[in-house]
Amino acid sequence: MEGLASFLLAAFALTGSPGPNTLSAAAVGASFGRLNGLRYVAGLSAGVGLVILIAGTGVSGAVMALPGVAPVITACAMAYFLYLACRIATAPPLGKSAQYQTSKAPMWYVGVFLSLANPKAYAAMGALFSGHVLQPDQPVTDALTKGILALAVVCLVNLIWLSVGAGLARYLQNPRTSRLVNVSFAVLLLLSIVAVALG
Repeated sequence: MEGLASFLLAAFALTGSPGPNTLSAAAVGASFGRLNGLRYVAGLSAGVGLVILIAGTGVSGAVMALPGVAPVITACAMAYFLYLACRIATAPPLGKSAQYQTSKAPMWYVGVFLSLANPKAYAAMGALFSGHVLQPDQPVTDALTKGILALAVVCLVNLIWLSVGAGLARYLQNPRTSRLVNVSFAVLLLLSIVAVALG
């Protein structure tokens, strides 16, 4: 039980702290509303599920060890984060109808790609898998248990950040306030990427 509590605490700390995924979930909630942001958050969570699989099996380490691969992946990820930040910064104010932004909110596959391109996700999952043992002498069961628990925490964290962002929506009917909040989220998203890249 002590190992489980320690793992869950670490999972919430590592995945719930501000970073590319969490800030983008809040930004999508603020820019497009909670309902329209659900598909994006579902994609974010699915993408982290893939990251768990990649990091937990050691594939990410093997790929990044190949000569010349790391800079290319980093450049592609940075370009994508810039694109997403621009989308968030230029999102129009929320309309009064829940359907107003449906066609403009990011799709689920955008969230999947962001998670796969997020270096913080790999670092967090690597730390969780290497730093905790829940079922000694049963490596497969241990890895599966940690993967399922980590994914459950990620889903909860993403929904919380989406809701936090959506909670700001009532203040975003004003175009000036909306633009200020959207640009702030976009800048925070880019700063979180820089912090991860430098850290």
